Amino acid sequence: MGLDIRLPIGLMFSLVGVLLAGYGLISGGSEIYKHSLGININLIWGAVLIVFGAFMLISALRGRKAAAQQK
Repeated sequence: MGLDIRLPIGLMFSLVGVLLAGYGLISGGSEIYKHSLGININLIWGAVLIVFGAFMLISALRGRKAAAQQK
């Protein structure tokens, strides 16, 4: 059918992950991380979102390639 939801989901998660990780890098030694035991949670979850978004993008591209080979 041609509708693959993995591509926009991968783009969205990657974009949000880059924004969140960027904020985590900019606010590295800030006082806001005192509540989370000094853990830069923005940087960690930004990296998790980037990895998940990359996984979704790679699987979308592999699915598109497999569909093209079947034709």
